[in-house]
Amino acid sequence: MYTTKNLFDLENTIAKKYLEKYEYPWEALPEIKNFIYELIKELDKNEFKEIKENVWVHSSVNIAPSALIEGPAIICKDSEIRHCAYIRGNAIIGEGCVIGNSCEVKNAIIFNKSQVPHFNYVGDSILGYHAHMGAGSIVSNLKSDGKNITVKDGEEKMETGLRKFGAIVGDNVEIGCNSVLNPGTVVGRNSNVYPLARVRGLVPSDSIYKDEDNVVKKV
Repeated sequence: MYTTKNLFDLENTIAKKYLEKYEYPWEALPEIKNFIYELIKELDKNEFKEIKENVWVHSSVNIAPSALIEGPAIICKDSEIRHCAYIRGNAIIGEGCVIGNSCEVKNAIIFNKSQVPHFNYVGDSILGYHAHMGAGSIVSNLKSDGKNITVKDGEEKMETGLRKFGAIVGDNVEIGCNSVLNPGTVVGRNSNVYPLARVRGLVPSDSIYKDEDNVVKKV
């Protein structure tokens, strides 16, 4: 359930060769910056242009004048960066993605067709193919006590060694409006999280998360 291959189809990201090295996807978070610098060397410079230092954008990308993008970052084909979006560096935005009004993304990999469209924060996280963050939903990436983050599945615990780690959101996941994904949350493929939910630990694939005591299998 935790593994990279169980959560994602890696054909749907430019970061495939990077992520496939890791059994668990959060292991990739500390080196996203260095990977971007390596990936920049391989980009087709007839299609990607450096719009500011270490910010490489496909020619088909639509960027609002009010958006702020800091490097290193790569934004892939047919994506849209809307009004007042803030990409805070160490970010890979896949093909056909939306980073919307007043959203902030940092140290993250966003797979193709994913949407972070309205008042969202996504930091130290990975969003899978066709994942969608409902309006106002956020990822919390730092515990209030500042200690390292543990991934929990019931009584089972896996130490990550990371002080900053938001969420791993699998392919085709829908995150409801104004919900919070607490540090170290993992949401399996094809699952839905209810609006206003506070999520911690592992949400199994093909599930509906209503609250921590009410997680049901999709039928």
